[in-house]
Amino acid sequence: MNLLVLMGSPRKNGNSSTLAREAMRAAQETGAQVEHFHLDEMRIHPCRACEYCRQEGAESCNQADDMQLLYPRLKAADAILISGPVYWFTIGAQTKLFMDRLYALGKEEGYGLRGKRIGIILTYADEDPFRSGAVNALRAFQDSFHYIGAEIAGMVYGAGSEPGEVRANAALMAKAAGLGKTLAALKQ
Repeated sequence: MNLLVLMGSPRKNGNSSTLAREAMRAAQETGAQVEHFHLDEMRIHPCRACEYCRQEGAESCNQADDMQLLYPRLKAADAILISGPVYWFTIGAQTKLFMDRLYALGKEEGYGLRGKRIGIILTYADEDPFRSGAVNALRAFQDSFHYIGAEIAGMVYGAGSEPGEVRANAALMAKAAGLGKTLAALKQ
């Protein structure tokens, strides 16, 4: 079982990254092969809406950036975990660039991520998911993955503003571990 983890935080030791590492640890203990990338360290350009990816014979986007490294891994993964902070009431920029570029995996016969199991981890500063904007980010993920026919296997979200603060939240850390195990479980 292959799990691909994409961390969208610019803080390697930030809260969403901390929860993602806990999910990765649990998935590996369950026997999953895990590969991860920090989106903030990658060169990912915005979608240009050129429609190259929709041309006959095109496998993905033609932009020469680090999405070319991710496209084959996304297609090969059994499950995908995306983590990131909520910034300015929605998905952070690093994760949003990545999400927009998933458009290139769409074809008439369906999306390249159809049937994949998806996990989402979000962190935000305000305790309230409505005041923080977390509900906007959660809804964006729900709508996007529902549209392409990918299953959201679980979402873990919670508050934490100082880097690594979530380590002290045993319940949230346990939820992240549970998500890792869920994503690592073989499809029935």
